[in-house]
Amino acid sequence: MVANGLIVVVAAIHLYIVFIEMTQWNKPLGLKAFGLGQELADKTTVLAANQGLYNGFLAAGLIYGLAAASAEFKVFFLVCVLVAGLFGAATASRKILFIQALPAALALGALWLGV
Repeated sequence: MVANGLIVVVAAIHLYIVFIEMTQWNKPLGLKAFGLGQELADKTTVLAANQGLYNGFLAAGLIYGLAAASAEFKVFFLVCVLVAGLFGAATASRKILFIQALPAALALGALWLGV
C-alpha cells in the first residue's frame, strides 16, 4: 500500500512536470519553476516540450504498473526516474535530486520492503 501510494506521488510529479515543460516553459510558471530567463526559455521551448513528452512516458509506465499490478513495470520505471533524477541533479540542478530522485528511491525502497 505504501509503495503504491508513493508511486502515485511519483507519477503525479511527472504529470505536473509534463504540464510545465509542454505548456508553461516560457510562461511565468515555467520560468519560475526552472529558474530560466525569458530569452533562453523562448529559444528552448521545443526542446522542453520534447523533454516533457519523455517525462510523460515515465508517468505512463508507472500508471500502467499500478493498473496491471506489475512489480516489474513499477521497478523498471522507478529505476528510470531515479537515474534521470540523479543525472539531472548532477548536470542541471541539485533540486532535481529531491523532486525526482528521492521520491523514486523511497518508492523503490517501499517496494523492496513489501510495504
